[in-house]
Amino acid sequence: MDDHPAPAALRVFVALAPPDEAKDELARALRPAYDAHPRLRWNRIEDWHITLAFLGELPYPAVPPLRAALADRAAGQPALRLGLHGGGHFDGRLLWSGVRGDVDGLHRLAAEVRALVRAQGLDYRDRPLHPHLTLARARRDDPTGVPAGAATLAGFTGRPWWTPRLHLVGSNAVRGPEPLRYRDLESWPLTVPANRG
Repeated sequence: MDDHPAPAALRVFVALAPPDEAKDELARALRPAYDAHPRLRWNRIEDWHITLAFLGELPYPAVPPLRAALADRAAGQPALRLGLHGGGHFDGRLLWSGVRGDVDGLHRLAAEVRALVRAQGLDYRDRPLHPHLTLARARRDDPTGVPAGAATLAGFTGRPWWTPRLHLVGSNAVRGPEPLRYRDLESWPLTVPANRG
């Protein structure tokens, strides 16, 4: 008997993730902000991602067909050449790093993924894509931390990298006092050019 039954619903999104070297480079640039503002709600480095489509809570039975459709879409999909660049914030509450490189390709891939999700009959709030990597959220007791963190990244330009995989990411839908912990439900390799220049 399974002591861990499947949850009734999952919070799900489709994303790209920078390779570990790019994350490490950004984490080093963030060190002064980590030290100066430890009370910010810092995202775990392993959770850093570029969201293509945030689907919100999905009933668990909707996930396997979505997996299959994304696997088909990822097959033969060319990788994108991206890099992390600078920093900013949304309303002083959410700290992010920007994305540069093949941003047009990123928008095209997001549109294709969103069309695929709609073709699966899944209802979700389709928000405009603003490519970024979410790093931290503000707390009431540190209202200046997010803008200060953005200032720390003002001159940051990371090395370019290829997007290695397309990820379907989820977490349990139930919110509690602890931050959500995301995990790959599955990921699929994208085609990186043989000549990686």
